[in-house]
Amino acid sequence: MLLVAWIVAAWFANNDTVPPPWVVATAAIEEMRSGMLPHHLGVTLARVAAAFTIAMLLGTAIGIALGRSKLTDRLFNTWLVLALNMPALVTIILCYVWFGLNETAAVLAVAINKLPSVAVTLREGARALDPQLDEVATVYRWGWLTRLRHVVLPQLAPYLWGAVRSGLALTWKIVLVVELIGRSNGVGFRMNLFFQQWDIARVLVYALAFIAVVQIIEWAVIAPLQLRSERWRRTA
Repeated sequence: MLLVAWIVAAWFANNDTVPPPWVVATAAIEEMRSGMLPHHLGVTLARVAAAFTIAMLLGTAIGIALGRSKLTDRLFNTWLVLALNMPALVTIILCYVWFGLNETAAVLAVAINKLPSVAVTLREGARALDPQLDEVATVYRWGWLTRLRHVVLPQLAPYLWGAVRSGLALTWKIVLVVELIGRSNGVGFRMNLFFQQWDIARVLVYALAFIAVVQIIEWAVIAPLQLRSERWRRTA
């Protein structure tokens, strides 16, 4: 249906504005043969992976700490709300100003924008933990690592996967803005370059390639891991 709608739109519109699928396919083949599409796509994916990992690790730790301690939550809740409402563009610009136009600033800007939403999601999950299971762990004198593995993380799984999905969606978008503003490679940089040249076909090539990679990661990685992590619920 999408393909048919695309062809119809290209038929009625100017080909420079809405290039037909075969023009975009030709441009994609050219970008693949030149090696530019795989290279820039790989650069963007590396930034996404680094920023996403940092945001998930720190956000999960902060969220659990806030959810498990009322005092900590009371002290840092205002800071968390401020971080949530900070515009992504402001964070990106400040990181580039403070740390320079480099990879560290780019990854840090993306991670900072994602971290508050992960913390909020995991805080709600930590608040919903069953206190009776905590008592069982205390009775059996489980260490913190065993308690985390067998009591806390299984209950937090739905919240973790929610944070993963929303986190990836947000990270993809912010990485493109980061690349557009201050990097000389990556999907965002290439899309901005082709936009300035009014080469809409190649803009669509990089956009569709990016979307395809996101879908592959969802189907091949996230969905199977989520099913595996929630297998105990189906067998209980």
